[in-house]
Amino acid sequence: MGDTSGVRALLFDVQGTATDFHSTVLGALRETSAGRHPHVDWAEVVDRWRAEYFEVLRDAKMSREQWTTVHSVYRDALDRLLPEYGVTDLGEDERESLARAWQRIVPWPDAVAGLARLKTRFTLATLSNADVVAVVNISKLGGLPWDAIFTAEMAGAFKPDPATYRMAATYLGLAPEQIMMVACHKYDIRAAGTLGFRTAFVARPLEFGAGGAVDIEYEDEFDLNARDFLDLADQLGC
Repeated sequence: MGDTSGVRALLFDVQGTATDFHSTVLGALRETSAGRHPHVDWAEVVDRWRAEYFEVLRDAKMSREQWTTVHSVYRDALDRLLPEYGVTDLGEDERESLARAWQRIVPWPDAVAGLARLKTRFTLATLSNADVVAVVNISKLGGLPWDAIFTAEMAGAFKPDPATYRMAATYLGLAPEQIMMVACHKYDIRAAGTLGFRTAFVARPLEFGAGGAVDIEYEDEFDLNARDFLDLADQLGC
């Protein structure tokens, strides 16, 4: 465990780390389908949908002038995926509502209580690849008590681009070693760690639903490893 005594702020990934996107989006797909497509494995659709999002972000090389919203990435991916499953009868309004399900994802059961404890000692902010409006909507709906919202959109670069982490540090007015990046995705905290940020891995075994393939192994390279936000609060003395 690294020395975390100088940490003054915590940055949180949102989709997957603070919120349960899989259950929310799966529920939206099933509700919209309303039994019309019994042959479709909707859990698989969610997994592929999320994978396409990651693929687009990984390959994205955009300037601020060329910025593509994450909502449009999700919508375009959905429009490509549905015909592959023989789903051709969903109207424009239904598909648009489905794409916006990613803005309605709910917090994990430990998230709000854990964040409330952490907030007694630290400044809490998001650092998400999601659009600003998506993080605002998710946070208001779920009662997530952030002090500030930062997203890749504000930096003009997606995580793990260094510009994203540096943007958050600049806005917080803190040095990287005074900030801890909290995520269930190891690529995210590793990228922050290489820039001098403190790191906390939070295991989310149900990120991809029951039976989903998720890396939840603790690693000595991270300053902290936690099973959820309540455990993180315990470890940080909150």
